Amino acid sequence: MTKITLRQLRYVEALARTGHFGRAAESCAISQPALSIQIKELEETLGAQLFERGAREVRPTGLGEAVIARAREVLRGVDEISEMVRAARDTLTGRLRVGVIPTIAPYLLPRLLPDLSDRFPDLDVQIRESVTPRLLTELGEGRLDTAIVALPVSDPALQEVAIFEEPLVLVEPAGATGPAPRNPQDLAGLRLLLLEEGHCFRDQALSFCNLPGQRPREGLEGTSLSTLVQMVGAGIGVTLIPGMAVEVETRSADVRVSSFDAPQPTRTIGMVWRKNSPLTEQFTGLSELVLAAAQQDATAGDPR
Repeated sequence: MTKITLRQLRYVEALARTGHFGRAAESCAISQPALSIQIKELEETLGAQLFERGAREVRPTGLGEAVIARAREVLRGVDEISEMVRAARDTLTGRLRVGVIPTIAPYLLPRLLPDLSDRFPDLDVQIRESVTPRLLTELGEGRLDTAIVALPVSDPALQEVAIFEEPLVLVEPAGATGPAPRNPQDLAGLRLLLLEEGHCFRDQALSFCNLPGQRPREGLEGTSLSTLVQMVGAGIGVTLIPGMAVEVETRSADVRVSSFDAPQPTRTIGMVWRKNSPLTEQFTGLSELVLAAAQQDATAGDPR
């Protein structure tokens, strides 16, 4: 049998993950025809079809599912060998795939990435912004090395390291009358604007306000904190945002920001990675850089 290459296995995994030749090719940074040829050659080598090609969707065959599962094991093993080599060095080098949730990425990364570049000039940082469940899945599949998320994630296969506590603050229209709400009870009767389902920050806001997860949709939902704050500025309702987002999101919105009375609502920001990763020591050191980047701004950890 002709040799099966790691490149072919990566292309097969990408096609199975995306279900689309174009998206798979894009994720592998190659042309679609090149990816198609490689997968076709692998199928010819195996003497079996791995995918059912439809007009709009590509699905693995029964055999394809088994091959894809084994391919992912092989690819994880190869990545672990690379991590072992990197762990033997005194500094981080090569590719580092970092996941970050959307309620952290726009506010922390502009401070963190320059620090990483200065500290590790030979490090190729690749950022993946997505919601927590998706990042955890990609961590488990070996498609990410580590992720910066809100803790806890409570996954027995992952190592969690808490980095800092961050307060949640209230955003109201600038023209709101009367004193600002100081506790969850004061929010009763107000239209609370939330992120759409899938964001952990939505669940944290609902938990603080003592509202059920399936709360009737009295207000509107947004896909980002920026959208929520602009909606508040338009007088549609109120919202909660993390302290690190205050400076960025309120600079162009007609809103007022206030803190709650003690005990203030907070979220824990931390890093997670696979427990069997040989880069645990390096990731622990990286968490210190994340903390330093967060502390560069007065609003990080202690918003106004």
